[in-house]
Amino acid sequence: MFVERKSVEQVEEGTELAPRFDENGLIPCITADVESNEVLMHAYMNEEALRRTIETGEAHYWSRSRKKLWRKGESSGLVQEVRELRIDDDQDCVWMRVAVAGTGASCHVGYRSCFYRAIPVGTEGGQPLRFVEQEKTFDPKAVYGDAPNPTKL
Repeated sequence: MFVERKSVEQVEEGTELAPRFDENGLIPCITADVESNEVLMHAYMNEEALRRTIETGEAHYWSRSRKKLWRKGESSGLVQEVRELRIDDDQDCVWMRVAVAGTGASCHVGYRSCFYRAIPVGTEGGQPLRFVEQEKTFDPKAVYGDAPNPTKL
């Protein structure tokens, strides 16, 4: 499915999929809503996750905190159906546009998007983050129970 990277021309102008995974075997993936193009999340894929995403049409990622492959929605039901999958010019980043089952949310904290806070710019710093999503789309405890939070402190 993936070909060996042989030349800049092949990678940047060719039609062969030759993704460049980093030293940990990962490639970043930005996931957006297919209708609004709102960024829902950023995650990573390894070769298997990218391959399964292509083969099944459902988003698969590599969980760095759990160190395992995960199909988005396997525990929450918020499956991401891939409607479009793109790779950037040097094939080291993936962008997916998805339709999300259920509430349409993609954030394990309960918000629609993982990018639910804004950082004030043009200030000297120290300003509080501003919530751009005011309400959660779902209750994480009701969906996940007491499952451990994947966020590393």
